[in-house]
Amino acid sequence: MDRILIVEDDEAIRDVERDYLEMEGFSVTCEGDGAKGLAQAMSGSFDLMLLDLMLPGLDGFSICRKVREKSDMPILIISARGEDVDKIRGLGLGADDYMEKPFSPAVLVARVKAALSRYRRLTGERKTPNEIEVSGVRINTLSRRVFVDGREVELKNREYELLLFLMLNVDTVFDKETIYERVWGMDRDGDNATVTVHINRIREKIEDDPSKPRRIETVWGAGYRYRGL
Repeated sequence: MDRILIVEDDEAIRDVERDYLEMEGFSVTCEGDGAKGLAQAMSGSFDLMLLDLMLPGLDGFSICRKVREKSDMPILIISARGEDVDKIRGLGLGADDYMEKPFSPAVLVARVKAALSRYRRLTGERKTPNEIEVSGVRINTLSRRVFVDGREVELKNREYELLLFLMLNVDTVFDKETIYERVWGMDRDGDNATVTVHINRIREKIEDDPSKPRRIETVWGAGYRYRGL
């Protein structure tokens, strides 16, 4: 049984999230305080976290950053803050997805399932090679370590998944909608800005000149591709 941690100070929202997830067979633990939520998340006892941003004790951004330093557990931010700057910051800190309040409980459950399935696929039942090397970038899929021209770089969980997807499909162009569906696991409610943010962050880490990328190309009007140089 998958274990879900909900860190949300609004009791009504927390109860809705818990009820729908428990109806789908998940084991759910709830915390309404940021500091206590962080302690729970760092315990290693959970498979996924639903995280609000505006919390007493410690804000969601700080929790996300601290959890990402120790764990690649999927993190879904659920917040009333729908400004692009908040989405970009949350995703940049390593969150796997971002949903605005109010939300559809059914879509929330679907996203939780998709995130768990994706995470399990990439970290458990592997059908990908143990190592992939294209254009000077090498990924060890067993250790989830990434090397650029022999130098190790650190990628956030979703950055790693996106780079792995592109490198497994070298020289293939994917539009933003397809990338979102294949990497984020949803075929609707996607935000194209999410893909762009992650592409730009990966470029900052693997390109010699991120402003003139030679590995992850933008194909104008079509999408992105990883070039096999």
